[in-house]
Amino acid sequence: MSPRSAANSLESDLHDLEEIAEAHLLDNAAHTDSTAEWPERGIRALQNAGFGGFVVPTKFGGRGHGLLALSRGSEILGRACASTAICFGMHCVGASVLAAQATPYQVERYLRPISEGRHLTTLALSEPGTGAHFYYPQTTLRPSSDGQIVIEGTKTFVTNGGHADSYIISVMDEDDHGATRFSCVAVDDGMPGMTWGDAWQGFGMRGNDSRALRLDQVSLPAGNLLGSEGDQIWYVFNVVAPYFLIAMSGVYLGVADAALKLVRQHLISREHTHSGMNLADSNIVQHRFATLWSKLQAVRQLVHDAAGSFDRAEDDAVIKVMVSKAEVAETATSIVNEAMSMMGGIAYRDGAHMQRLLRDVRAAHVMAPTTDLLRLWAGRMLLGRPVLGE
Repeated sequence: MSPRSAANSLESDLHDLEEIAEAHLLDNAAHTDSTAEWPERGIRALQNAGFGGFVVPTKFGGRGHGLLALSRGSEILGRACASTAICFGMHCVGASVLAAQATPYQVERYLRPISEGRHLTTLALSEPGTGAHFYYPQTTLRPSSDGQIVIEGTKTFVTNGGHADSYIISVMDEDDHGATRFSCVAVDDGMPGMTWGDAWQGFGMRGNDSRALRLDQVSLPAGNLLGSEGDQIWYVFNVVAPYFLIAMSGVYLGVADAALKLVRQHLISREHTHSGMNLADSNIVQHRFATLWSKLQAVRQLVHDAAGSFDRAEDDAVIKVMVSKAEVAETATSIVNEAMSMMGGIAYRDGAHMQRLLRDVRAAHVMAPTTDLLRLWAGRMLLGRPVLGE
């Protein structure tokens, strides 16, 4: 596909995403938040429209989009419903992991059904006790006598938990010399030995259903190993981190943009009864709103530059991606918080749209890799130090 054709294809897809967000996400967002129900309506609409393979290479039946497209698409969805956006974003990250070193078996079992809208995937990397250090799993892998592989352990904060068709799970084992190595495997939903924890009840992102998953002697075909034994760290820094960080950056840009649109509408329509003065006529309000708008524009460009850098395979792309996600977390949280202050008490009442945006955007700092960890990693890389050093 020529660059012009690819650009036209992307703009067409983004237009379609706007329509899906308007028709299936926006009106359902308040319900998703109040009930903490997994946003099936929006996810199925995206799959039915052919967006399951949004980042899957065209040779595997997907649309072949990269990180710049993912950032823009995630922002569109995040503007309408953050819960749906994060669920779809995690599917895209999982799909990118499956595609990175896919075998013919994995293409037919996972990637083509994903591209056809028949399969939803997600990540299951975090564990109790690992905190932000999700890349040091304690879930174990061992070979069995019948040629299968068996995994044992517990995962936490599994977005789309119990709703996806497959889960990308990180595991540990030992090589022939007794050295610990970390790997990734694909686990189909409903395998014997899989037990789900309680449904997610969270402060924000309430529809993402991030449950705990217990894996008790789950037996899998050896072909479900992704890449080779010991490849997990490669996946983390070459696939998981870039796709996850850019997808989440887009989601939070969308939340911040929604907050700006909401406060703008309030400022233009609100008048003081005692004076008849419109809030938008205030110099102070004009100054504060312009400041928020400019901050959002700046961090959006930072994300787009980082995403484009990764798509072009530039040497410092991963550093740019890490830094841009950290800046998005700071900026988006600040924008939504300030927007709520500008709207006053009306935004603070229970069930208010701005209140939901504030709760959703707070997840930007705490989802691993956290803001602090991203800046630490970026600093180490910039200074030529081991990224995972202590």
